[in-house]
Amino acid sequence: MNVKSANRENNKLTVQVEIEKEVFEAGINKAYLKNRKYIAVPGFRKGKAPRKMIENLYGAQVFHSDAVEEIFPDVFQEAVLNQGWKPVGQPSVTDMNVREDKSLEITIETDLYPEVELGQYKGVEAPKAAVAVSDEMVEAELDRKANEVSRIVTVERPAQDGDTVVIDYKGLKDGVAFDGGTAEGYGLHLGSHTFIPGFEEQLVGTSAGEEKELNISFPEDYHAKELAGASVVFQVKVREVKETQVPAKDDELAKDVSEFDTLDELRADIRKNLEQKMQEESDRAFESVLMEKVSDAAKLELPAAMVEDEVNSELQNFDYQLRSQGMSLDRYSKMLGGDLSGFKNSIRPSAEKQVRLRVVLNAIAEAEGLEATEDDLNAEYQKLSEQYDMDVEKIKATVPSEDICTDLKVRKARDLILAQAVATAAAEE
Repeated sequence: MNVKSANRENNKLTVQVEIEKEVFEAGINKAYLKNRKYIAVPGFRKGKAPRKMIENLYGAQVFHSDAVEEIFPDVFQEAVLNQGWKPVGQPSVTDMNVREDKSLEITIETDLYPEVELGQYKGVEAPKAAVAVSDEMVEAELDRKANEVSRIVTVERPAQDGDTVVIDYKGLKDGVAFDGGTAEGYGLHLGSHTFIPGFEEQLVGTSAGEEKELNISFPEDYHAKELAGASVVFQVKVREVKETQVPAKDDELAKDVSEFDTLDELRADIRKNLEQKMQEESDRAFESVLMEKVSDAAKLELPAAMVEDEVNSELQNFDYQLRSQGMSLDRYSKMLGGDLSGFKNSIRPSAEKQVRLRVVLNAIAEAEGLEATEDDLNAEYQKLSEQYDMDVEKIKATVPSEDICTDLKVRKARDLILAQAVATAAAEE
C-alpha cells in the first residue's frame, strides 16, 4: 500500500491511497464469500454460484464496493492512524478507481481533531462573590423548617388571609355553567393566587356553612378564549375554614426537626450549611466564568462531527433518564411543542461549548505536560468501583484506561487554571 498524497485543509484530511492488486483481490474474494448466498444466478442454488459466473452476470464491479469495506480498516490504520493523524467521526471513501492492472486507488476523507492556538490561561481574572450569611437568611431557613412540621386544623371563625377554605363552587357565564368551573370539596389556600384575581379575596371573612356569590372578570389574556375578558358569577359554599399552626421557634422545634437539643445549636448548623452551600455556588460560578474566558481566548475550529457526537451522547443520556421515569424522548419533545430534530438543535449550542472547552483543556494539559499517573488511574478505577458497586476488574474491562486518562488530564488542566486564577470582587446584584 502507498499513500500517494495527504492534504489537510482546516480540520478535513483528504488522503489518496494506492492499494496493490493482491490486497484488493483478497478483499473481493472475501466480499464474494460473504454475499454469494444472497445472489440469484440461473441454474445455481443460492450460495453455490462461482464468483466468475456472478461477475459475468452482474458485471466485474459487483463486489468492488464491498471489497473496499473489507479492506478499509487495515488501509485506514496504515494510511491515517499510523501516520500520526488524529481522526474524529466517521471516515468516508469519496472516490475509487480500479486500474488496468487490477490495483486500486481510493480517496479517503475524514475530520481531524482540531489544532488549538491557546490564549491566556494563567492568571486569568474573574469575579467571585463573597460568602456572607445574614441573620435574615438563617431565620428564613428556620421558618421553612418550622413550616414543614406545621399542622392544619379546623377553626370556628371567619376565614383570614393565609387560611385554607374547603369549598364547593360553580361558575356561571350568562347563567350557564361553563367547562372547568365546577368543583366540590376543593381546598383553597387564601393568598396563594392560584385562582383568577378577585376570587380568593372575596372569600376572606366567610365562615363555614356560608354561601356567597362572587362576581369575577376573567383576564383578557386568559388561556380559554371563550372566557377571556368575560364577566362570570361563582356560586360558592364554604364547608370548612382551616388555619395553619406553625410551632414556635424554640428548643422543642430544634428537637423535632434535627438532631440538636437547642435552638441555638440548630441556628449554628443552619448558618454553617448555608455558608457551605453559598461557597460551593460561588466556587462553581467563579470556575464557570474562568473556563469560558480560557475557552474564548483560544483559537480553533471544531469539526461538525465532534459536536454531533456530543449532541447524540447527551441525547442518549437524557433518553435513559426519561425512560427510567416512564417517558420517551420523542414524547418529551412533543410536550415541548416540537420534535426530536428541534430538541437536538436546542441543545447543540451547549454541546458545542462543552466540546470546545474539553479540546482547549486537553491542549493545555499537553502544553503543560500534565499526565495521569498509574496511581491516579488506579484511584479513579477504585472510585468508579465504589460508585457503581462493581468489582474493580469489571470496571477496568468496561471503561478504557485511555478515556480515564484523558479525563484526568483535563481535570488537572482545570486545577492548574483555578490555582493560578485571580479572583476579583463581584459586582453587587
